[in-house]
Amino acid sequence: MPIDETIAPVIALIMGLIFIPLVLAATSRLGLYTIVKEREAQVYTLFGRVLGVLDEAGLRFPLLHFGFPALLTPFFGKRYLVDTALRQYYLRDQMVNSEEGTPMGVGIWYEMRVSNPEAFLFRNANPDGSLQANVASSTISTLSNLEMDKMLEDRHQLSREVRATVSPLSEKWGYQLGSVYIRKVAFTDRQMVDNITEKVVKRLVQVTSAMKQDGENRVGLIRSQTAFKVSQKMAEAAAARPAVVGEALNAIARQDPEVLNAVLDILENEQLIASGAEVDVLPRDCPVLLQLGGGQGATAPAHPAAAALKAAADLSRLGPYGG
Repeated sequence: MPIDETIAPVIALIMGLIFIPLVLAATSRLGLYTIVKEREAQVYTLFGRVLGVLDEAGLRFPLLHFGFPALLTPFFGKRYLVDTALRQYYLRDQMVNSEEGTPMGVGIWYEMRVSNPEAFLFRNANPDGSLQANVASSTISTLSNLEMDKMLEDRHQLSREVRATVSPLSEKWGYQLGSVYIRKVAFTDRQMVDNITEKVVKRLVQVTSAMKQDGENRVGLIRSQTAFKVSQKMAEAAAARPAVVGEALNAIARQDPEVLNAVLDILENEQLIASGAEVDVLPRDCPVLLQLGGGQGATAPAHPAAAALKAAADLSRLGPYGG
């Protein structure tokens, strides 16, 4: 029965969608081709022997890599899929004792990837568990009987030591050990934690007091040094003042002696006023010299010259006739 030309393409498409996947599945089942994924390796074995490993991602043909035995693998052999992606693990509370006998819990983080799929599959029945046990035992052997300060402060160096201890054995099992880091070192005894906390608080108080006292001492020293420098500068300024004043007076004396005398009189008057002494001021044309500094009702002159001047003044009042 002839097929209509209009529906022939539709039938071809349906047959292709049905038969092409079946053909591809059959050829893959027979081992004619395989698809290797990223971070994956395929190990082929035949009669208990390893034919080879395909670890490059993409479309691969085992017949081209392993030859005719690859066609027998689906019937008499086996294909293993091994994940080669980077994996990370964290082991918690690994118990160690410090040199002082303090029980401590250690948490260690490490990363690994499968570098040799054949060794990973056939050299160890439980490679993941063996690697974890190896990392834990190496951590305990490395950190045990160490000083507490070193365990708490030198974790980077200790992590490198653990990695150097584990790496040779892990490579034999097909692993490539990446970074190893001791993330946490904790105390398991609660009473010891309280004691350490109390000691730390006391130490902080002591350090704070010492810092405060040191600051006060420094401030006092700065103040004393500043006061000393200020007093020194003031003394230098006070010592320089007479020299400056003397030079100014000498310059005035050379230019105009009368101005110098006036300045000296002014300075003398300022000194008298500042001293608070009693001063008797007499008119310039007064013919009689009164008694200086006398109290009320006093008749005795304060000085012989003053007494003589007073007698002369009395005679002048009498006139030429004595009246």
